[in-house]
Amino acid sequence: MIVELGHFALILAFAVAIFQTIVPMVGAARGNRAWMATAEPAASAQFLLTGLAFAALTYAFVTSDFSLSLVVANSHTAKPMLYKISGVWGNHEGSLLLWVLILTLFGACAAWFGKGLPPSLRARVLAVQSAIATAFFAFILFTSNPFLRLATPPFDGQDLNPLLQDPGLAFHPPFLYLGYVGLSMSFSFAVAALIEGRVDAAWGRWVRPWTLAAWIFLTIGIGLGSWWAYYELGWGGFWFWDPVENASFMPWLISAALLHSAIVVEKRESLKSWTILLAILAFGFSLIGTFIVRSGVLTSVHAFANDPERGIFILAILAIFMGGALLLFAFRAGAMEAKGVFATVSRESGLVLNNLLLAVSCFVVFIGTIWPLVAELFFERTLSVGPPFFDAAFTPFVFGLAIAMPIAAMLPWKRARLPKPARALMPAAVLALSVGLLAWAMYSGKTAIAPLGIGLSVWLLAGAVTDLWTRTGRGDLRGRLRRLARLPRADWGKSIAHAGLGVTMFGVVALTGYQIEDIRVAQEGTPYVVGAYEVELLGVEENVRGPNYISTIASVLVRDAETREEIATLTPERRIYPVAGMPTTEAGIDGGITRDVYITLGDPQDGGGWALRVWVKPFANWIWGGTIIMALGGFLSLSDRRYRMAAGAARSRPAVREVPAE
Repeated sequence: MIVELGHFALILAFAVAIFQTIVPMVGAARGNRAWMATAEPAASAQFLLTGLAFAALTYAFVTSDFSLSLVVANSHTAKPMLYKISGVWGNHEGSLLLWVLILTLFGACAAWFGKGLPPSLRARVLAVQSAIATAFFAFILFTSNPFLRLATPPFDGQDLNPLLQDPGLAFHPPFLYLGYVGLSMSFSFAVAALIEGRVDAAWGRWVRPWTLAAWIFLTIGIGLGSWWAYYELGWGGFWFWDPVENASFMPWLISAALLHSAIVVEKRESLKSWTILLAILAFGFSLIGTFIVRSGVLTSVHAFANDPERGIFILAILAIFMGGALLLFAFRAGAMEAKGVFATVSRESGLVLNNLLLAVSCFVVFIGTIWPLVAELFFERTLSVGPPFFDAAFTPFVFGLAIAMPIAAMLPWKRARLPKPARALMPAAVLALSVGLLAWAMYSGKTAIAPLGIGLSVWLLAGAVTDLWTRTGRGDLRGRLRRLARLPRADWGKSIAHAGLGVTMFGVVALTGYQIEDIRVAQEGTPYVVGAYEVELLGVEENVRGPNYISTIASVLVRDAETREEIATLTPERRIYPVAGMPTTEAGIDGGITRDVYITLGDPQDGGGWALRVWVKPFANWIWGGTIIMALGGFLSLSDRRYRMAAGAARSRPAVREVPAE
């Protein structure tokens, strides 16, 4: 009964979405306030109905209702409760329902908190958001219905993909979807502004919080996914340039560019056309990511890889919304005349450079991700684009961005002179150069990328601190510290986010440049040295039973190679999940601030012993520490009163003349 109620609620939500797409949009065109006002209760009803459907599906998973086809395919009675719940979105149909739930949540939030928007703009934003929801409701109900029943239910299910039975993957998709789907609000604001024919400073202020919220959640989601790949896959890496990883990284890059570009629209009423285009592309890349994950055209360790017919449906959604938005953009380009002018050296120019570097780096990732598909379709060649291409093509743009960020952040608006920020940043430059030279002296490899990257990461960190300190003016130390504490949260958030990027960059280049790897057949009771550590295989226990798996567990003692002081006893595992018939590798990791000792267990060898793979990974945890710092910086900016009072600030401004459509 509960499942049928959820199915009925989903159908009702679809009907409400159609209503919300049409009536408020027509009302805005006719100036009918009553019709425009229907958007708000419709958005709330749409969210509540979708929430009811999602709750019903969750109930079916928690109670192991094997009359439901989706529960049979993705659950099992022996599975821990956390993974029964995460199994709701650990599949195509359930994750799509989560996607729509978040989509309707953002629409409802726009209705609840968008009271300060002009009625016509609010109605159009909610109508566009509902149009997106309508397309995805149709996708769910007609091709991917999660509420399909079985005529003869089995006694037990087929279990969830073992790789997804992990805390990191339980929380990774919801955060990632909050970011993916959050960009739909930027898209809706962009399309609504194009329909109205007006993009002004108030619009830039309204769109920034939605973009920032989506960027924050994408940052957290990508960080969780990277962390999961690091400790769960057993390959010893944190990023593999996998198509699904790239699918989330591309909208992150474009949303970062959009966030900075919207600042220029708000402060200077410039870059209007470019900002609108970025808002369209950001959500477009989210849809492209959805296509990559769900169409099966590109293989990945964590893609849903469903049938191509579903991929064609997503491709149609992408074509309709992106094609329609870009066509509207072409028609309305003349209505977005820039008002603010700025010199070549200015904050605006720095943000333009930031946008160009982010956009081009996103394009590089897109080409590398999609090229195997293009080569197969048009040239009948099977190609694989891997880390060597991305490392060579992507790294220069990241380094260029790192060089420019501290300088651009300290330039004044409209017109600036380089000597002033250059003098302020001189200590940061000296520190970065010194650390880079020290890293070069300690580095024994043949490439300069690692020490150069370390120097640039220090430059980012020191530049963020310098930017904050220069905002305190002059005077005694106590006075400057008081002014520092009173700086707006947005200023603090910006500097903290930039510093977080520096921390992540430091972790990435230190790990990739200085890690030590050792692969050998280890004999029990025979220690050997890896870097500064002594490793000894104490023993291996086989056929250890877990909740829903059978494990082979090794005990590996790690000592300091010089003092022979015991550091840790690690227990890498090899698991087999009998129901799914799939093996997984669980790494043994001794984590620390300055290094990780990372060990995975291989197969037993014919001559005795076990294959053992050992890495010493310097500063690995700085990668995810940096993502946390970036997200905290974003949250701090989002909590700034100027964001919360955007509507009030807009109302206090003189009316902006509406530009007629051409």
